[in-house]
Amino acid sequence: MWRRPAWQVLRQFVRHDSDTVNSLVLERSMNRVQLLGRVGQDPIMRQVEGKNPVTIFSLATNEMWRTGDSEVGQGGDVSQKTTWHRISVFRPGLRDVTYQYVRKGSRIFVEGKIDYGEYTDKNNVRRQATTIIADNVIFLSDGSVREKV
Repeated sequence: MWRRPAWQVLRQFVRHDSDTVNSLVLERSMNRVQLLGRVGQDPIMRQVEGKNPVTIFSLATNEMWRTGDSEVGQGGDVSQKTTWHRISVFRPGLRDVTYQYVRKGSRIFVEGKIDYGEYTDKNNVRRQATTIIADNVIFLSDGSVREKV
């Protein structure tokens, strides 16, 4: 397989100034997200009239760090922050497999793009929502979390 050097690939994403002021500059951008975590709820499938169905579930990712001036691995308090992500799967095959096999507690890897949108809730209030639109879901466990003995 023919591969281009990394600098040629990256050059596609960088805007280059031109000698002429009126020249059209096309530049690329990227919206990619990769998440590794545990599913917080069993997926649900929703379908709005006239639109394609979507599988929706939540995914928790954790960030851990040590507080204090101690060396790594030596004493100090461990702090943790959990972030919840709303995952939406629209692709027909992936949507159905995700709905069928993903369960609360499953460890999965999700690739996709981030989407910022608005909706009107039941009380007619406009709300903002951040969603990860999944392009790929990799199943890493069946959801059975075992306790350490």
